Amino acid sequence: MDRLHEIEVFIAVADAGSFAKAGVRLRLSPPAVTRAISALEDRLGARVFNRTTRSVTITDVGRSFLESARRVLTDLDAAEKEAVGETAMPQGHLTITASVTFGRSALPPVVCSFLAQHPRVSASVLLLDRVVNLVEEGIDIAVRIGHLPDSSLMAKRIGAVHRVLVASPDYLARRGAPVAPTNLRLHSIIAFTGLMPNREWRFLNGQKQGSLNLNPAFEINDAVAAIQIAEKGHGIAIALSYMVSDQIRAGTLVPVLDAFRPPAEPVHLVYPHARFVAPKIRAFVDFAAPRLKTALGHLMWRSADDPRQDASGERPDS
Repeated sequence: MDRLHEIEVFIAVADAGSFAKAGVRLRLSPPAVTRAISALEDRLGARVFNRTTRSVTITDVGRSFLESARRVLTDLDAAEKEAVGETAMPQGHLTITASVTFGRSALPPVVCSFLAQHPRVSASVLLLDRVVNLVEEGIDIAVRIGHLPDSSLMAKRIGAVHRVLVASPDYLARRGAPVAPTNLRLHSIIAFTGLMPNREWRFLNGQKQGSLNLNPAFEINDAVAAIQIAEKGHGIAIALSYMVSDQIRAGTLVPVLDAFRPPAEPVHLVYPHARFVAPKIRAFVDFAAPRLKTALGHLMWRSADDPRQDASGERPDS
């Protein structure tokens, strides 16, 4: 018999003055109440109640034990509430992860502003170009780009991004701009492996999804390096819209085949599902979501010839 269960039953009987009433309160059968009290008395080596067919009275041992028993349950309840965040202020250590490029672009200032408002919280930011298992790797919150598979994670959407093809004006002047997806096979392709793991580029042709297997001239696992190589005129690179917004605005890169750009991909803050979310996690999600959404908006660029895209940078059907 669980010792805490025995204590809970003991307090219920003492308060109700009856085994039967305590059983109703705890949704236990009369024999279950009797077994719990008997187990407690065996453990203590003394009776806590005197029972007759008509009444139940607490003994001196029981009265002495009752105060301590109440304190045990009160302390346990307070500890549980603090652990699950019912009463605690945001405190403790947060571990947050995001992709390398997005993390560099938007995450540090948001985290630092959050910590300034919550001095009892500290944080680690891990920038990783891979999907981590939050539970197994001890991560509290992740920024996920792309459609989320079915899982037990909680998610809050903060915006959307697009996969785009870009090249320098100099490269396009020398090689000509492709006008159809199949023209890409005639060009030098710079592949960021995080976006082209199988050397496949997916596109939207009207309402139909399409894909094209490409043979990159150069592959690299760093998005910033791939973009820099494209800026120097070495080929056409694939990137996410927020990665190249500044370069497009500055004119050092130009969108390629933008009419075939695939639908937007959502961006979420995700965190493990729990009955009670820790205050530090809830506070960060509430604080960061609108700020990261604004940051994504600033990092987006709007194609003048894409009627599917609204002013926020998200397509209505995304």
